[in-house]
Amino acid sequence: MSFRDLVVRRRMVRAFTDDPVDPVLVDDLLDLARRAPSAGNSQGTAFVVLDSPAAVDRYWEMTLPADRRASFGWPGLLDAPVLILAVCSPEVYVDRYAEADKATTGLGEGAAAWPVPYWFVDAGMALEHVLLGAVEAGLGACLFGLFEHEVDVLRALDVPTGWRAVGTVALGHPAPDRPGLSAGRPRRPLPEVVHRGRW
Repeated sequence: MSFRDLVVRRRMVRAFTDDPVDPVLVDDLLDLARRAPSAGNSQGTAFVVLDSPAAVDRYWEMTLPADRRASFGWPGLLDAPVLILAVCSPEVYVDRYAEADKATTGLGEGAAAWPVPYWFVDAGMALEHVLLGAVEAGLGACLFGLFEHEVDVLRALDVPTGWRAVGTVALGHPAPDRPGLSAGRPRRPLPEVVHRGRW
């Protein structure tokens, strides 16, 4: 499959079978993720893998308690056998940019010095590697946010203080599902998103 085919075929899968995913394959996907671009080679993205039924159930109990599941629009999402929580550390970037070869940027003075928080940018690129790698491996994946559950989930998973949750990827073998509510929106045409020379 060409890279273009991977990109065009990638979509958020919201229903999974309960077939297990080989842990070696999960590690291969995360190896791709760690090779994503990283500002200053800071490498401030990490992953918490939940791949046992107990760990996956615990995650869903924190973020979607049983009493709310009856009205949840994507029940097949809860069948994913693997959840990958992507986290990033602003402090890793600040510390890296305080080093001698980056100190003149001023970005080592603190997270507020960064006009764009590259810890989120880099984590997003790492996540895209996982999503594309899943397509190549014949798996389905869906990235979703933690929103109001971020603090509780990070605490429950013993993630060190200061790390931020970027999102969770549900990973598994796809089951028949219906497209998400936004899937019908057409992609903006290329001339509408590309501006050459000026806007």
